[in-house]
Amino acid sequence: MFSAVLEPFRLALYRGDADPPAPRRFTLRVPRWLGLLPFDRVDLARAGDLVLAFLIFIATASDPQPWRGSGSLGQFLPYVAAVAFSLPLVLRDRRPLIAWRIAAGLIPLVTWATDRGSGDPLPYTMPAILCYLLVIYAVAVRCDRRITMAVLALSVLAVWILHRNSTPIAVTMLAVAVLFGYNVRVRRSATDRLVQEERRTQEAVSAQAVLEERARIARELHDVVAHHMSVIAIQAEAVPLRAAGDPAQLEAGLAEIRGLSLDAIAQLRQVLGVLRDQDGRTGTAPQPGLDRIDDLIANARATGLSVLVRRPDSLDGLPPAVGLSAYRIVQESLSNAMRHAPGATVMLDLGRDERAVRLHVTNGPGSAPPGEPGAGQGLVGMRERAALLGGTLDAGPVPVGGFQVTAILPVDEQGSA
Repeated sequence: MFSAVLEPFRLALYRGDADPPAPRRFTLRVPRWLGLLPFDRVDLARAGDLVLAFLIFIATASDPQPWRGSGSLGQFLPYVAAVAFSLPLVLRDRRPLIAWRIAAGLIPLVTWATDRGSGDPLPYTMPAILCYLLVIYAVAVRCDRRITMAVLALSVLAVWILHRNSTPIAVTMLAVAVLFGYNVRVRRSATDRLVQEERRTQEAVSAQAVLEERARIARELHDVVAHHMSVIAIQAEAVPLRAAGDPAQLEAGLAEIRGLSLDAIAQLRQVLGVLRDQDGRTGTAPQPGLDRIDDLIANARATGLSVLVRRPDSLDGLPPAVGLSAYRIVQESLSNAMRHAPGATVMLDLGRDERAVRLHVTNGPGSAPPGEPGAGQGLVGMRERAALLGGTLDAGPVPVGGFQVTAILPVDEQGSA
């Protein structure tokens, strides 16, 4: 405990250091005709310290006040006093603790050497008072609270030793300087924490945007790859059986597989174009919508599914986001039916009113063994698409066997934004 009490004093006297200076708010650009100077801006606060230190040095060195010494010693003391009052001002911005140590060592010595008479209620010269208050203010602004309190305690002790009658006035002045400096330090710390918090918030928002974009691209890739690869795999297995050695049918089947592959490649390029664009531009090619639903139905029927469709006469005028999400949900539903219920009958029911698009996709049990189970990302992606539009999606097995997907996608301004 004793060492903990002494630690702030050790820090103040020889071990501690100050925090880095705060960013400068008041600077002045150097005129062009002074372009030979090694800097292009002048810190007005630091320049003010240098000017004040120069004026105090000149005034103290030429002050004809009496000194305790005589002869060459008396002639030398004014310059010692000038250095004691001006050097801490030069250093207080860069090294406030070093400036205080110099002031705490030299100013009491100069004050003792000043012969101002025993009846003077305040034996300190105005340069000494101004220098010490500015230095201790810099310590309070830039140093830890423990160091500041140790500096204040040592200063009060020195004042009491030098001139007890002036202790109340001197302590009041020191306390005001320390409190003012500490208040500035607290405000700067709060401002720095606020800036750091805002920066962390911006970084978190940016990271969230990156994750959302990554998830969006992942959904697009999953939908494109899962659907087209499922169709291509089933077609590649069915074409040789259907051709039964007929070159014409085999060639037609391979041409159909080639068309599906080219379509898949085109959609993959469209999705990945955002990643490859160095200028950050998004792709300009139109995204698929419900106007291309016939292509999905034809692909599903080519794999052996029996797809029954009920839809309104027109699905035009949908917002692009709603059309794309509806297309992808139907695409994923048909892909799931191809993988898990080959040869099944699928009922696709599309409805639309002024407020929403309604999708209902139901498939019965398959006529062939199902494929390997997937990772379940397709259902997650469909739910995310519906949620982003403010809609809902329900998916699950039906009691008689099979699977159904029901989605409601709002088309009002809020849902399509």
